[in-house]
Amino acid sequence: MKKLPLQKLRSFVIVLCCALLTVINGNARAEETPASTTISSSAKSAVLIERSTGMILLGHNTDQALPMASTTKVMTALMVLEKGNLDDVVTVGRNAYGVPGTSIYLSLGEKITLRDLLYGLMLASGNDAAVAIAEHIGGDVATFCQMMTERAAELGCDSTVFVNPHGLPASGHHTTAYDLAMIAREAMKHDLFREIVSTSRASIPWEGRSYNRILNNKNRLLTQYEGATGIKTGYTKAAGRCLVFGAKRDGLDVIGVVLCCGDWFDEAARIMDLGFDQYEQFTALAQGETVRVLPVQEGTQDTVYICAEQALTAPVPKGDIPILEYDMPDILIAGLEAGDVVGEARIMLGGNTLASTPLVLTQSLATADYHYHLRQIIEQWPLSQLPLAE
Repeated sequence: MKKLPLQKLRSFVIVLCCALLTVINGNARAEETPASTTISSSAKSAVLIERSTGMILLGHNTDQALPMASTTKVMTALMVLEKGNLDDVVTVGRNAYGVPGTSIYLSLGEKITLRDLLYGLMLASGNDAAVAIAEHIGGDVATFCQMMTERAAELGCDSTVFVNPHGLPASGHHTTAYDLAMIAREAMKHDLFREIVSTSRASIPWEGRSYNRILNNKNRLLTQYEGATGIKTGYTKAAGRCLVFGAKRDGLDVIGVVLCCGDWFDEAARIMDLGFDQYEQFTALAQGETVRVLPVQEGTQDTVYICAEQALTAPVPKGDIPILEYDMPDILIAGLEAGDVVGEARIMLGGNTLASTPLVLTQSLATADYHYHLRQIIEQWPLSQLPLAE
């Protein structure tokens, strides 16, 4: 898909009343994030973001670098989903066998699928599963951790460094609440990840045993908070209680993080309650929704439909009235392809762009050549005036 230079010939500004909105989840990107609402928190660091845009809704010391204990495993899981083959059979090595802390009790030489390791990683928080995953995907733990850190940087998480794949205390192993929320946001794009982290209990095969491993999720929010979607608990003495959490209500989908928080579940619930009380989801356009019919010059057709490439949606403070702004040319010249970007739609509030989506052609625009014009002339010529053979 090629992008065309945008000629700002006309902007259409439509004020939309929030009370009449239909709430639809979308994937428009956030261009500019308005200043977040600072809150006090019992956590050293906390943040709440909206999932589709990544916009900060609420925050407390969001950029403070801190250890994150087993919430590290959100990135470990993301690497599995992006780099691994879930059907691979992994042979448990000596480094994974007997790793301290929480475990799924892997045996040396045991064979287990990468998919089952992922369940053991995220539900039972197995440190042994984390090392087995790291060695399988990265070849060794150090290489895998470098891959994790580089992937975090690609997501804009420049304050995050991974020294191990499980989160046990290690010098230089740290993140921020905001970085970790953005990593979780990326992981939540994967169906399997969402399925696993929203599961309270599961079982996986146990080689050499007549019964399965039972995996229990320690995240109490799944059963105690309406709309909870996950995501991961973590605790070490050095990091304190850490929690990545999420919920969805009335179309508003949020992800949050608390780091070093004694009352982690209560504080997570309180922060989400604040978010749901203060914000609502504003949906301006559905994916593929027609925005306008534009005239076409020098082509075989006179007009073409322009539509939203992605759903255009963003969280807005309750009571505020956002603006939908279109930026597109008055006329298109033939020669463009279906899917070409010819404009942009933006949700604006207080001078800030909350979210935007490209506007694209719904069909290709063929250029009218000599033969096309000749056929048009012949078709429009009155039959009575056509020369007849003698």
